[in-house]
Amino acid sequence: MNYLADEQRYTKMAYHQTGKSGLKLPPISLGLWHNFGGVDTFESSRALSRHAFDLGITHFDLANNYGPPAGSAEETFGQIMKKDLHPYRDELIIATKAGYRMWEGPYGERGSRKSMLSSLDQSLKRLGLDYVDIYYSHRFDAETPLEETMGALDQAVRQGKALYVGVSNYNAEQTEQAASILKSLGTPFVIHQVHYSMFERKLEQGLQDVLAQEGIGSIAYSPLARGLLTDRYLENIPADSRAAGGSVFLRPEDITEEKIAKSRRLNVMAQERGQSLAQMALAWVLRKGHVTSALIGASKVQQLDDNVAALNQLHFTEEELALIDQILA
Repeated sequence: MNYLADEQRYTKMAYHQTGKSGLKLPPISLGLWHNFGGVDTFESSRALSRHAFDLGITHFDLANNYGPPAGSAEETFGQIMKKDLHPYRDELIIATKAGYRMWEGPYGERGSRKSMLSSLDQSLKRLGLDYVDIYYSHRFDAETPLEETMGALDQAVRQGKALYVGVSNYNAEQTEQAASILKSLGTPFVIHQVHYSMFERKLEQGLQDVLAQEGIGSIAYSPLARGLLTDRYLENIPADSRAAGGSVFLRPEDITEEKIAKSRRLNVMAQERGQSLAQMALAWVLRKGHVTSALIGASKVQQLDDNVAALNQLHFTEEELALIDQILA
């Protein structure tokens, strides 16, 4: 049976303008960093994508090396596009990135023109697409002139292989320089993907000011601190959790007593607000409209529903914000 998207999907979600561009993103976007690799069950990945779109989540975020194995998340999503989402292509914002290790040799990573454009061609082939909506430089490359990396992004747009470009994991100074170069080239630099959560606040250390000044939007990855800002680890490390599974992204030693103590206090506060800890953490990232979208991961359909429910209560009093800062201090 062919997939038909929920006809009410656009009544369920408000969309945020990305910086000063015409691009609009849902406040909650779906990241395919985990649970979409070749080691994962395809039907589960498919169900997550379909349900996300039914909820009004139109933005799907990938990178060339997402998996495992590297590249397999793009292959998986390419199959989902072919089977289910292709009729809705013009409603979707699909992003990918290049910069981290993808293949052997000197061009399998970093930000050279050769690497960035070769990687994009490979990504489009895996995705089965003619273009992506956003193409990112996944990290700053000190070994390559920034003009070369930004020039590669510019060329991707001029070739019709990307509509917009962005950067990820750049600091404030690097972002300001990138914006200046892309502005001179006339390329639509619209978004910065940044690691941001209650536990990771580098965005507030100058970068947010640069983005506002340049009219660039932002999307926060790991807004739940890879699970630490959920009820998952409040008591112990569950046997089926990412930390227990030997993940390089969250190890048992990352789950410190200090962080758990803070999470427990935040959890009490969330309950008083009528939210789960995860919902409050997402609402906090989106507070006052500073961040365009929060990028979530999910392994179960129910997690999508729970996370999107955070949008029902985004308001914080000044007293609540002060208490959160006190807990996190």
